[in-house]
Amino acid sequence: MKIDIEHFGLRDVPVDPDTVFTFAEGVAGFAHCTQFTIFHEEGSNPRVFWLQSLDDAEVMFPIVAPEMLDVEYQIELSDADCALLGLEKAEDAAVVVIVYRDAAEGGKIAANTRSPIILNLSNRRAMQKVLQEVHPTLLYRAR
Repeated sequence: MKIDIEHFGLRDVPVDPDTVFTFAEGVAGFAHCTQFTIFHEEGSNPRVFWLQSLDDAEVMFPIVAPEMLDVEYQIELSDADCALLGLEKAEDAAVVVIVYRDAAEGGKIAANTRSPIILNLSNRRAMQKVLQEVHPTLLYRAR
């Protein structure tokens, strides 16, 4: 399979099937996008990945592990969430958050910690989990 990546102006980019995740319910605001690939831009920050829709070349999100932003939190998944993900072992799950530039804050980088992405690494199913309450733990590192 090959895709166009509009954001980078790339055409006919090969997609490794092992990088494709299925979102049964899509991503908030993009229910029509259910197939995404995850990739890393060569030569850029190795901690930022891209979640590129295979259904709509214009839909792409930068994602990072929450720990990269010094945020740590635990997410409880319901039985329905686990069934949707086909998740049988906790160690198969990975959590990432979408990051963006917050225009209201002068272009500072912000993260959507209220709606993290849960990835099942064993079967490549995924979901966006909308959290009703978020109680993040901020990690402070001495430098």
